[in-house]
Amino acid sequence: MEIALVGAPNSGKSTFFNSATLGNAEVGNRPFVTIKPNEGIAYVKVRCPHNELGKECNPKHGYCKNGWRFVPIKLWDVAGLVPQAWQGKGLGNQFLNDIMQAQALIHVLDASGSTDTEGNVVGPGNFDPEITANFLEKEIAYWIKGIIERSLKEVKHVSFEESIKVLAKHLSGLGITLEHVKEVINNNENLQTRASEWNAEQLLEFAECIREISKPMIIAANKADLSTAKQNIKKLKEKFSEKKIIPVSAEAELALRKASEAGLIDYIPGDSDFKELKEMSAEQKKALQYIREHVLKEFGNTGVQQALNHVAFDLLNLIVVFPVEDQNKWSDSKGNVLPDAFLLKKGSTALDLAYKVHTEIAEHFVAAIDCRTGQKIGKDTELKHMDVIKIITR
Repeated sequence: MEIALVGAPNSGKSTFFNSATLGNAEVGNRPFVTIKPNEGIAYVKVRCPHNELGKECNPKHGYCKNGWRFVPIKLWDVAGLVPQAWQGKGLGNQFLNDIMQAQALIHVLDASGSTDTEGNVVGPGNFDPEITANFLEKEIAYWIKGIIERSLKEVKHVSFEESIKVLAKHLSGLGITLEHVKEVINNNENLQTRASEWNAEQLLEFAECIREISKPMIIAANKADLSTAKQNIKKLKEKFSEKKIIPVSAEAELALRKASEAGLIDYIPGDSDFKELKEMSAEQKKALQYIREHVLKEFGNTGVQQALNHVAFDLLNLIVVFPVEDQNKWSDSKGNVLPDAFLLKKGSTALDLAYKVHTEIAEHFVAAIDCRTGQKIGKDTELKHMDVIKIITR
């Protein structure tokens, strides 16, 4: 699974990226610090089944801490988007190309109103973040609309059904499928004519809808701990009630992750508090106390892990499944407990899991076993979130 961080320049995308991946993307208080996209591994967080087993797990990928399993995902931090990016302004074309292979987007928004849509620093409360929330989705939609317009000459003399296939072909490089195109057209009576007959308004409507289903997006209302952010977040939630808006302090999460890595505190990403482990300097204590009072007590968490989990489990409807070879010990042939954890689309079957593990296993699939119940299940049985499954092959 791939998620892209999007937003205006200087909104905190790289800080979010670093806090989620412990990467070293350059951070700076100026526009276009990020030029080339940064790629890293972040994680979704679930309660590990080893808690039921009474044995520690041995993850091959990701990690487990204090009973929480962290399953890896790919995260992209791309260049900031400015108004008229779809016309090539700023790093627009590069930005839009970079995000298109992602399955979902996190719009990192400066909720404090400290920066404008160009990424210029204007000071807390001096810019309305609602403007940024509006323009970014429009920019992506106008860019997709431009791609469709360039393909219209190919659909002038074909049937309605054929025009759908041509549209999908031109959009396939953006990670948009024929199924996405059909879903948008079937759900919008206004679009149920040949694409060559659509006017500008219909083209934009299609572009907006196709982005929504192929690249679902949440808003990470960043810099939430700044005094001007609280009222802005409230207004954003009222204005965009249909959108998921998560208060975030990426800077606080990064500080907590680094303090934990240094052994100063015990902190698990997404937790509502931390435990001090070592003596710290007065400056370190002050910084951590600020985070505790103005972020963790105020919002319950920093929002970074919550944003990643929401995208995976709510926007993309994924589940985590654990394949094992020993149904009693929940281990592989070498005795490693719960070594693998796979993200699958909700509705995936036992056979889908087999293909995820290895094509050869799928080709020799006989049945599977739900390790919690001991019940044998068939290839078409839908799996549940957090299932532990043994696959039987011939």
